[in-house]
Amino acid sequence: MKKPTTTYICQQCGATSPKWLGKCPSCGQWNTYNEEIVQTTTRISGGVSASGRAAIAKPLPISEIATTEAARIDTNNNEFNRVLGGGIVPGSVTLIGGEPGIGKSTLSLQIAINIPQKTLYVSGEESASQIKLRADRLKSSTDNCLILCEVTVENIIPQIRETKPGLVIIDSIQTLRTESVESSPGTVTQIRECADILIRHAKENNVPIILIGHINKDGNIAGPKILEHMVDTVLQFEGDSSHVYRVLRGIKNRFGTTSEVGIFEMLSNGLREVANPGELLLHQHDGNTSGVSVAAAVEGLRPFVIEIQSLVATAAYGVPQRSTTGYDPKRLNMLLAVLERRAGFRLGTKDVFLNVAGGIKIIDTAMDLAVMVAVLSSDLDIPIDPQTCFAGEVGLTGEIRPVSRVEQRITEAEKLGFRRIVISSSHKKNTAIMHTSSIEIVHCGKIEEVFRGLFVGKR
Repeated sequence: MKKPTTTYICQQCGATSPKWLGKCPSCGQWNTYNEEIVQTTTRISGGVSASGRAAIAKPLPISEIATTEAARIDTNNNEFNRVLGGGIVPGSVTLIGGEPGIGKSTLSLQIAINIPQKTLYVSGEESASQIKLRADRLKSSTDNCLILCEVTVENIIPQIRETKPGLVIIDSIQTLRTESVESSPGTVTQIRECADILIRHAKENNVPIILIGHINKDGNIAGPKILEHMVDTVLQFEGDSSHVYRVLRGIKNRFGTTSEVGIFEMLSNGLREVANPGELLLHQHDGNTSGVSVAAAVEGLRPFVIEIQSLVATAAYGVPQRSTTGYDPKRLNMLLAVLERRAGFRLGTKDVFLNVAGGIKIIDTAMDLAVMVAVLSSDLDIPIDPQTCFAGEVGLTGEIRPVSRVEQRITEAEKLGFRRIVISSSHKKNTAIMHTSSIEIVHCGKIEEVFRGLFVGKR
């Protein structure tokens, strides 16, 4: 047997070094090198012949390769299916990451219980009784869901072969260890080797596997970056633990689009699918509240309207504050500069606070117009008509630029009962949606036009 050797591995990016380094030359992070023992032993593999050698694959002409696609596995969760592109692909490996307490284990257990196929739920963090307590809280139970509390991969693979499940869930990949590596669980080497064994077993036996992964302080999935390249799908479970809404976002998907999102509501009995998020993310106001506007946003391919709240106040301290929740603070600073330069509003000495209602984070430049209107409404203390919503990107010159999927935004606003929507004047050429919609469509080319229509004569 080969004598074990010692090397230093960066826990952030997986770079190796024969000696300890204070700063990693690959990722630039400090104090990330840990000493690990590297030892070569026999690894588990399902594709090994009787002679002990791995089967050699032969090249095939692309014209002779079959293109038949296996039917996806329905998880009985429409939001989860939406993000995956229609369901779980047999033999695929999906990685779900998120902050502690966000609901990764709850979501995975709900899928394991509700899926019609037999499921093997492998937990390295909780005991079987603790998982049973969560299942009782979810008010769901089935004999098709098998619970295995194990952290050694060499013991998990035989159980998968014996039970022959239709889906395997690993909670979590950071708790697993393999006997071929003598380092501690959670290190780069252990995560990489354990993931490699599970992925090869999934591909060779056509068994889909869902891996749950922790994230580090920077918001990235803990472990080597190569882990995200090894799996087929990477999903990010986002949200604020102080709010009830959660967003499942696709970061990588080899079998579908990454532009879809799933929205859930965390309740006492588990996660509930939110089919129409606009009705939940809007708060009914009496029309006398300033600093509130409504944006017609699109997240991925899904349109919905969301409430923007702003508060502008005189800076109590010398330096004015710029604070945002659910919105890019750098983009807010840019919009405030446009307001000062193009619209003449002096906000440099005032505190500006911005909040996207519901505690979710939206990445859509079409919210620019609603953000600027909310800031102006709070600064002037003039309320906005609650039956008006906005959809437009604002440029540095103060022009309102066109946005994508404007038809879907107008249709969603009309469906929720809005009487008016403000969009860019560049959409005037799109006459089809204007003749068929009952909602009033207001076209504006500059932010000054919006200011005159909403605030002039009301001060």
